[in-house]
Amino acid sequence: MIEKTETTPTIKELVALSGLRHIAFIMDGNGRWATAKHLSREAGHKAGADVFKKIVRYCKSIGIECCTVYAFSTENWNRPKPEVEAIMGLLEKYAVEADAEKDISFHFIGDKTPLSSSMREKLEKLERTTADRPYILNIALNYGGRAEIVNAVNKILADGKTEVTEADISAALYTGHCPDPDLVVRTGKELRISNFLLWQSAYTEYYFSEKMWPEMTADDIDEAVRSFAGRKRRWGGLDKA
Repeated sequence: MIEKTETTPTIKELVALSGLRHIAFIMDGNGRWATAKHLSREAGHKAGADVFKKIVRYCKSIGIECCTVYAFSTENWNRPKPEVEAIMGLLEKYAVEADAEKDISFHFIGDKTPLSSSMREKLEKLERTTADRPYILNIALNYGGRAEIVNAVNKILADGKTEVTEADISAALYTGHCPDPDLVVRTGKELRISNFLLWQSAYTEYYFSEKMWPEMTADDIDEAVRSFAGRKRRWGGLDKA
């Protein structure tokens, strides 16, 4: 827990003092936000994409080292075809424009196999050209937490290992290049984790917002950071005397 001082720390100071390095987002509520405003669900995803860009930049500005967003799950293919096509179109467009985002290293985590060859090429090119940049952005695309663990174990077995350790699995996950998330923020009033970062979030703190994702602002991120900074993380142990 952050000790009280005479002056109120800034959000950037709270991030540093609390050890918040990696924040992840379940960006829920785009469709419901649009429906409430009598708009198409596709319009909701467009609004959500605009907010995603702002939130990612803001997290970078307050000193967070890594950001992960749940963009499209393995189950999202079951949604109506126009909605799926709209989401994929937004992602492909962003992949073309995103190289202009200075200092961001892009990682698209998940199974890229079902994606079109042109989209895979764009994503892989962006990953290559931004690999050495300091701020990590993981975009979970055709992602499922259980499938990720299965993929990691099969990868380890293919390397010839006959015994598997926790460290082996952590390293073989899609997120092996970054620390586990310290904080997961879920919007949209739902109180579940939806198959997201199951292995990595064993001791992650959760913050649930009743706002729909397109309504999220920097002030909401500040509120989540303050909540995180006020918690005691024990990792299964006890408070220090």
